[in-house]
Amino acid sequence: MGVVLRNLQNVVPLRRAKLRKDVEVLRHIFGVQRFDMGIICVDNRRIQRINHVYRKKNQPTDVLSFPFYEDLRPGKIPCVLQREEYNLGDIFLGVEYVMQQCKETSQDLHEALTVVTAHGICHLLGYRHETEEEWNEMQQKESYILSEFNRLTGSHLEPLTKRSTQDMRP
Repeated sequence: MGVVLRNLQNVVPLRRAKLRKDVEVLRHIFGVQRFDMGIICVDNRRIQRINHVYRKKNQPTDVLSFPFYEDLRPGKIPCVLQREEYNLGDIFLGVEYVMQQCKETSQDLHEALTVVTAHGICHLLGYRHETEEEWNEMQQKESYILSEFNRLTGSHLEPLTKRSTQDMRP
C-alpha cells in the first residue's frame, strides 16, 4: 500500500523524493495512508490532451484527478471489502503548467506541487467545486489539511485560491 510516483515529463526538473515525502504526510493527515494512489507528473501537452478528452477543455491545467470511488460523499473514507479496493485513484500533476504559474507568482515549485496534490486528493475523496457551496466546502477542507501539514512540517503552504469560472456549472 503506497504511492506510485511517475515522472513522465522532462521539461521541469523535479525532486521526486521531496514530493513523495510531502505526499506521505498528506496521506497521513487525510487518514488514507492504507490506500494506494498514483501521482503522475506530466507536461503541458499531455495534461492538455487529458483535460480535452475527459473534461472537454482544450487547455493545460495544474491537476486532474481520477477517483477509484466516483460517488463518495465529500471527505468520506471508502468502505473497503477486498484488498484490491484499497485504491483512491490517480492524480495527474501538470508540472509544466504549475511551474509557469510559480514564475508568475514567485512561488516555490515543490510547495505549489504539494498544494495541488492536496487539492487532487480532495477530489479523490469526493470533493468537487462545481458550485459555490462545493467550492467553499473544498476550500475549508484544503485549508485544514494544509494548516496541519504546516504544523507538522514547519511549512507555510496556503490552499488554492484561484477559482476558475470554467469550473463552476451554470
